[in-house]
Amino acid sequence: MKNKTAKGHLAALFTILIWGTTFISTKVLLQDFLPAEILFVRFVIGFLALWMVCPRRLKGIRPEQELLFAGAGLCGVCLYYLLENIALTLTMASNVGVIISVAPFFTAIFSRLFLEEEERLGKAFAFGFMAAMGGIGIISFSDTGLELNPAGDLLALLAAGVWAVYSILSRKISEYGYPAVLTTRKIFFYGILFMVPVMFFFDIPWKADRFFNPVYCFNLLFLGLGASALCFVTWNAAVAWLGAVKTSAYIYLVPVITVAASALILKEPFTWRIGAGMVLTVAGLFLSEGKG
Repeated sequence: MKNKTAKGHLAALFTILIWGTTFISTKVLLQDFLPAEILFVRFVIGFLALWMVCPRRLKGIRPEQELLFAGAGLCGVCLYYLLENIALTLTMASNVGVIISVAPFFTAIFSRLFLEEEERLGKAFAFGFMAAMGGIGIISFSDTGLELNPAGDLLALLAAGVWAVYSILSRKISEYGYPAVLTTRKIFFYGILFMVPVMFFFDIPWKADRFFNPVYCFNLLFLGLGASALCFVTWNAAVAWLGAVKTSAYIYLVPVITVAASALILKEPFTWRIGAGMVLTVAGLFLSEGKG
């Protein structure tokens, strides 16, 4: 049991380290690609990679299980990223970063409602949530200040709720005992399927030459192979080993990783306020994990 717990924490931490740096690749690609286009291409790459790793199919799936896979694909792949990307066009990125980080709170509530085996939430989780949100707030608003944009902020809040639903569904799916690679690939399949009709609402310039640009090619592969194929497998494995609540708490670290990557790779300024926010956020994670 302890071995699984340790592996779960390592898997969650590894996933967040990758997800926290994806903004750099996305930022590069946005010069020539639309957000919905990046989303579609990265998950198609991820699906193909998982198929190559394990080409066999999942067999013996019951109709109710198929519905859970479809729901996970709709929430975790299609709706979450679409809502987040649209929110970024309507409100400040700092607002979105903070609001999305509320996802562990929603996950905790939904877990109490729908997952009977999840641990009872205590004061440690509540204090950890408040500490993490305080730290994330300091990081995000240290320079820009708070600026409310109701439409964008509401979409970001919906995205956080949708990710919480995905966490619950992936926890349910993990109980079936199927290999993580196969379950993740099936979730990707449904996510891509739901994205196909959405693509018709965007004026996408299908210019093939963009995909031969070495910089764009590298970043698409990073998002598709690393942030999608590999990280969804490790995240789903972490959920199976730790539970939805404990795993989701690692989302608090995303702004911390993002800021650190900004300073190291993009040479963006690093202030004492940001440092204090990072410390407070990490402390909140440890409290939420019951390690206070």
